[in-house]
Order: sequence, then C-alpha cells, then structure tokens
Amino acid sequence: MDFDRYTVVLLVTPDNPPQLSDDEAGRLQDAHLAHLAALHDQGVLLAAGPLTDSSAQRYYRGLSILRCEPEEALRLKGEDPAVQAGVFELVAMPWMLPAGAISFTPTTFPRSTDDV
Repeated sequence: MDFDRYTVVLLVTPDNPPQLSDDEAGRLQDAHLAHLAALHDQGVLLAAGPLTDSSAQRYYRGLSILRCEPEEALRLKGEDPAVQAGVFELVAMPWMLPAGAISFTPTTFPRSTDDV
C-alpha cells in the first residue's frame, strides 16, 4: 500500500508567553497570517487554522498541515514572526495515511486580520 506523508504542526502557547499591547498583538497576528499565506502560496502549507482547547495543560492555538518532513516543517514554521516573538511554540508530528485518502482544494489564505 502507498502512503501520503505530511507533517502536522501544532501551535502551542508557551508557559511564559510575552505580554503584548493590543497594537503589538495585532501586528504580530497580521505578520503570522502573512507568513501562513506565503507558505501556502509556495505549495508547502496545505491547511491551517486556529484551535481552541482550554482544557489541556498547555493551550493548543493552531494546527497546520504541511507537505514536507517534520524537520523542514519546523524550520519553515520557525520563521513565523509570532513564533520568533515567543507567542507560540511548535510541536511537529509526521502523519501518514493511505495514498489519496485526503485531498486539499486550492484556496486563498488571509494575509491579515482585515482579510478575515
């Protein structure tokens, strides 16, 4: 059996996230969205979106599915300005499923909160 290989990356709130003003948080969110849109335009980011799970020990904030190996996914997602600012930490996991079991329809990702 053939398998498709992806990487799932979770954005997790760190134990001590930075304290940001509303303006700083807004700028970082726009930069975060622009980064995701750029990865999608490159064809490596297939899907991404927010998560809300306040019941966990650590808060899961987002999920991305990338068409690359975990090491490359961590490198690419590590370039996210919100990750670099310490707003999010990354957890990457390889994900394999039977070839053709899932497909991703081309779409447009928002580049800022104004696009949402």
